[in-house]
Amino acid sequence: MNSPSEDVKDMLVAESTLSLTFATDLFIGKEEKDPDDCVTIFDTPGGPPALGLTSQGYEYASIQIRVRNGSYTTGWNLIEKIKTALHGRAQETWNSTLYSVIYATHSPALLDWDDNGRVRFIINFNIQRR
Repeated sequence: MNSPSEDVKDMLVAESTLSLTFATDLFIGKEEKDPDDCVTIFDTPGGPPALGLTSQGYEYASIQIRVRNGSYTTGWNLIEKIKTALHGRAQETWNSTLYSVIYATHSPALLDWDDNGRVRFIINFNIQRR
């Protein structure tokens, strides 16, 4: 089973409205210095597996998506599109893993402005998969 970030990366690349390209403006685990405008997916601590479902192999993962952009409005619009693309996805198989549900745990939020004057927004998602 891939890390959740790997499969979510594939979901985002497949979403044509986002126009994201892996290793160009979409990254996993490390926000690159360039380009200015990019999206990074981080694996974050999820919940423990439910004891009654361990035989079915359910995992409760979590990811954080960070959008960095030179424009506040453009960055906000992109993270909103990502939220729409992922929130409520259910019963989809990606790379041999069934994603029972993906849901946002909060609305997009301003994280900070980096040292180069680029805005960074974040959103977190919980995932149930097996």
